[in-house]
Amino acid sequence: MGDTALVLGGGGLTGIGWEIGLLHGLASAGVDVTGADLVVGTSAGSIVGAQLTSGALGLDELYARQLVDPKGETVANMGPAMFARYAWGVLRSRDVKAYGIRMGKMASGVKHAGDEDRREVIGKRLLSHEWPADRRLVVTAVDTQTGELTPFDRDSGVGIVDAVSASCAVPGVWPPIAIDGKRYIDGGVHSSANASLAAGYAKVLIIAPIALGGGPLPTPRAQAARLTEAGAEVVLITPSREARRTFGRNVLDPTRRAPAARSGLAQAAAHVAEVRRLWQD
Repeated sequence: MGDTALVLGGGGLTGIGWEIGLLHGLASAGVDVTGADLVVGTSAGSIVGAQLTSGALGLDELYARQLVDPKGETVANMGPAMFARYAWGVLRSRDVKAYGIRMGKMASGVKHAGDEDRREVIGKRLLSHEWPADRRLVVTAVDTQTGELTPFDRDSGVGIVDAVSASCAVPGVWPPIAIDGKRYIDGGVHSSANASLAAGYAKVLIIAPIALGGGPLPTPRAQAARLTEAGAEVVLITPSREARRTFGRNVLDPTRRAPAARSGLAQAAAHVAEVRRLWQD
């Protein structure tokens, strides 16, 4: 186990853009955190984590990709009505596993195209179809039958495309992903960040596009506090008010990705000093 962990939370296409913009801004200011010993990716964060650890492109190139015209990309709907369904599910669930089962049933009850289509889309977004060999990347998903958090890594026996596809399988929007006879949905159903998987690391940077929790679902801030209590140095970054405005009302709208990336780049300046202290001291 190394010293540093980078936790990348979920948040749709706008979350991808904002995270990459923020990381690019930090690196441009001399604080590059992409060499973390552990990278934990949930949903949008799993795509960012896989891209970062592939080593195929630098942050400047990844940032430039966020600004490309999204013409031809599918616009899925994850607006206030969908979040309201999730919130109602939270209120009716006694614990996080029960919520996972409830969301699994909801996801399985929606008519979708086959999950192979999603694998193809995710595969095109990844820069490599191999797990990184030089450090640990953990990608999170939730088992639809048990509601349990399932972390995938290079030792799990599951391919990275399958793992990221499962982590991005937003209930009610995309189909559950079948892996070895089980079906999985978005790791954000367990937590928007799943920062608890960084337990044991001395320095943890959590970048969470969605700061909310509620009911049995822990917020990124609560998870950061637990890591701090356990002795870790932790910095948590969530979107500024200005950044949240750029996300719009549908975080899966590809036309909002570029504004979100620019907002992440702009916000980075406010966090350079604290991240430098965490990472370089």
